[in-house]
Amino acid sequence: MTDPLTLSAVLTAWRFEPTTAVAVVGVGAAYALGVVRRARTVPWIRVTVFAFGLLCWFYAGSGFLGVYSDTLFWVRALQVLLLLSLAPLCLAFGKPLTVLRDALDEPARARMDALLDTGFARGLVHPITTSAAMLLTPWLLYMTGWYRTLLENGVVDAVTRLLLVVIGFGYYYARLQADPVPHRYSQAISLIITTVETLGDGILGVVLWQGSVLIASYYAGRGWGPSPRTDQTIGAGILWILGDVIGLPLLLMLLQAFSSDERRKEVVVDQELDEEFDAAPASGLWWENDPQLRDRFRR
Repeated sequence: MTDPLTLSAVLTAWRFEPTTAVAVVGVGAAYALGVVRRARTVPWIRVTVFAFGLLCWFYAGSGFLGVYSDTLFWVRALQVLLLLSLAPLCLAFGKPLTVLRDALDEPARARMDALLDTGFARGLVHPITTSAAMLLTPWLLYMTGWYRTLLENGVVDAVTRLLLVVIGFGYYYARLQADPVPHRYSQAISLIITTVETLGDGILGVVLWQGSVLIASYYAGRGWGPSPRTDQTIGAGILWILGDVIGLPLLLMLLQAFSSDERRKEVVVDQELDEEFDAAPASGLWWENDPQLRDRFRR
């Protein structure tokens, strides 16, 4: 039985979680090697944010979140939020695929580009596909037997934590489009998806807040801390409110990307208009240079 959660335990509780440790070290080492081998300098802010994402990932499995995740509902909710949202967002912001691609030799880079150009890759990381996975995963986790199984089975717990990071990274990778992607979509689509997801997260928060207590008998056995009802209410607030707070940086980045896309489109349109004007005959009335107006007035 885990000792009661105190401020001291929050700061000092620790465990070695091998699955998380191996994954974080492997991803971090590959990224660091890519940064060192890249011909171009990687912006320090992206490297720093990527490292912070790795730290969040590691702490979620090995810090007090990992120690108490099987004991308190709200701790598990916070762990899920870090692994599904915060850590993947930071990892995607670090542009790991760009770092990897630039570190490869030409043949390997060509194979990577060919892989991204396949129909399978387009479907797998399509914004709608990744967003559906991001939206449905918390519902499946809490509303099915999956949740109880991961509490009672260490292997399922470890696999679930890895799966959350993978799903979250795929989601932010497809939404930010900072790395090479199979196809670039308008950021207007991302803004629409964000609205739908906000509603979906809010509904899940209300269901957990107002609905029946999940596996109350399991949590009642700890003998300390908040009641199962209060524990789940706190967890619902974390998933709902804190989830929206974490989503704000994504929204700001999407708005910035949308604005950049619109400016690029304006430049292209202006260039096309300039080319049409330069190619138009120097003589004649202005409307004679427009095909539709010319045909209409010549009837």
